[in-house]
Amino acid sequence: MTSLPATQRGMSAALELAIAQFENPRGFLAVASIGIASRDTVAALTEDLRLWAAARRDPMDYDVAVASTRAHYGRLVGVSPDRIATGSQTSVMTSVVAAAAPDGAEVLCVDGDFSSMVFPFLQRPGITVRSVPISAVADEIRDRTWLVAFSHVQSSTGVVADVQSILEAAELHNAFTYCDTTQSAGVHPVDASLFDATVCHSYKWLCAPRGVAFLTLSDRFDALLTPLQAGWYAGDAVWESCYGPAMDLAKNARRFDVSPAWPAWIGAETAIRMFADLDIEEVWARASGLGDALCDGLGIPQQHQAIVTWFDPEGDDLGKLTAAGIRASGRAGRLRAAFHLWNDESDVDAVVKALR
Repeated sequence: MTSLPATQRGMSAALELAIAQFENPRGFLAVASIGIASRDTVAALTEDLRLWAAARRDPMDYDVAVASTRAHYGRLVGVSPDRIATGSQTSVMTSVVAAAAPDGAEVLCVDGDFSSMVFPFLQRPGITVRSVPISAVADEIRDRTWLVAFSHVQSSTGVVADVQSILEAAELHNAFTYCDTTQSAGVHPVDASLFDATVCHSYKWLCAPRGVAFLTLSDRFDALLTPLQAGWYAGDAVWESCYGPAMDLAKNARRFDVSPAWPAWIGAETAIRMFADLDIEEVWARASGLGDALCDGLGIPQQHQAIVTWFDPEGDDLGKLTAAGIRASGRAGRLRAAFHLWNDESDVDAVVKALR
């Protein structure tokens, strides 16, 4: 039986309650691809469907859920709600950032980063996009670099970016910073106030339905962006903004909102509230501790990550895990075993047994 370090054996009452929200998580190591719905999320979605089917839903009913979820997310990542825009896809929000780059600007990206953080910049004419390994980002920032765009945790490898070094180098060269926290918010501590902008889709580690995403903006970066996707939900008074030609957008980051996929926000409200109430340092210690325990069991160097990865180009190991009833994922020729708050030592043992 694989055992965790002594510091990982106990947990807070809040974490125990959160873990109890998940009904059958054994063998689920695929949260880097999709999270698990909690009992409260299932109940909220079920009630929403019941009300909808009974003709007891009005579009305005959902405004409360959107506002509440925005506030919970702000607590989680350390920014005020007025600095948060809501949306549904990372790439769409990134496109707004890409559109703001001035002609001739350089955008520094990461080799192998998730495409939603890269493709919108590659589609932008008149700028230079340069990609470097995640370990070299800080050293590669230059005076000509307008923006550094990177994921806090790399999707394909689970590597955690050296945020402090990147921020220091960006400040030295007066470059803006744009960080994707999709693979970190909910499992790794995130302070969005450190960056000029962050983006997060919440269907993975935050266990929300797909279609709920967030863009945080600093005051100085907000002023550079144009709400190209502006619609009625970006209006200063939403329900007075349904028709043109007059346009009066919100005066804060909410002017970048897009109209919400209503049921998704009902499910997200309870999920993101749960994570905002947790000590994410504790969640990270548990998840990365299990990751290191798996590395020990497999005889590979500890990675100190919640997403443990190794080369599996033909998918042989992934096939063995699938045959053993273990849900993991493969990306870019690597197997990803992702640990979250619901996993425990039995999941580590099951992987080791299946592969050995």
